[in-house]
Amino acid sequence: MLALRLDSLDPALNLALEETLFSALRPGDPGWFLLWRNGPSVIVGRHQNTLEEINADLVRRYNLPVVRRMTGGGAVYHDAGNLNFSFLAPSEGRGRLDFGVFLRPVLAALAEFGVAAAFSSRNDITVGGRKVSGSAQSRNRHAVLHHGTLLVDLDLDMLGAVLTGAPDKYISKGVASIRSRVCNLSEMLPSGVGMRDLQSALAAHCAQGEGVLPVATLDAARDLAERKYRCWDWNYGASPPFSERRRQRFPWGAVECRFDVRRGRIAGCRIYGDFFSQADIGVLEARLTGIAHTEKALADALADQPLEEFFSGCDAPSMRAFLAGL
Repeated sequence: MLALRLDSLDPALNLALEETLFSALRPGDPGWFLLWRNGPSVIVGRHQNTLEEINADLVRRYNLPVVRRMTGGGAVYHDAGNLNFSFLAPSEGRGRLDFGVFLRPVLAALAEFGVAAAFSSRNDITVGGRKVSGSAQSRNRHAVLHHGTLLVDLDLDMLGAVLTGAPDKYISKGVASIRSRVCNLSEMLPSGVGMRDLQSALAAHCAQGEGVLPVATLDAARDLAERKYRCWDWNYGASPPFSERRRQRFPWGAVECRFDVRRGRIAGCRIYGDFFSQADIGVLEARLTGIAHTEKALADALADQPLEEFFSGCDAPSMRAFLAGL
């Protein structure tokens, strides 16, 4: 795996670069380890309803880019005090989502500076019980993408203000609540250790050498950024006129299902949440669209669906009961 240190602070371009490199990976390729930062921005998860995750007034006031990433999980605030890392590794087929295999070398890099970090929960790194990193993951037929954040010197006040969050995920919108659960690595790093030192340590532990970004890849990423990551349709999308809303938090993530019901049939279905998925959630949404809005019709439509692929880590019978309203 070769390390690439991206110079751009543009979230749309950085996410487009990540996707371009990820899509091009094939078995036998060495893979990439990316280190990158964004300017002040909000990055939302693949399956989230953007307008319900952000403080729209603050986003407008500070002119913050809001960009949807290609992986699941929750919304996050980024600025230059946040260091992002991405593992792009060739793989054979769609395996189980495994966060530990990628996070262990990150823990080793932090240990170089005396930071006793631990892999906690499904996708977090914590120090003394406080979160310093979150991760997300996606797979295709040829490769796995694992990316995460490291809070180095992030503006925690802005983090607490710009993300509205779901009531069952955030105890309070106040900065005090945010600070009780997250912290910056700058609080515990030795004096004089900064962003460049962390980048060097991570590159040494997570890659086998330094790479060079191909010019053609950068050009393709710029095009993708314009066609996708700067577009309202991708980042926000048009919400259908839902008339029923179901929400439940499971041990593996929160799921919200919305139905637009017309003349007794489901005219539109959208599924949101901070869950991880190995399959396109749009396939499940399409399966539930057009059927009668009854428990039996929903249960029948879900009977042959591989729910474990749509909601990683779920208990299929419980998930089926939730979606059917049983």
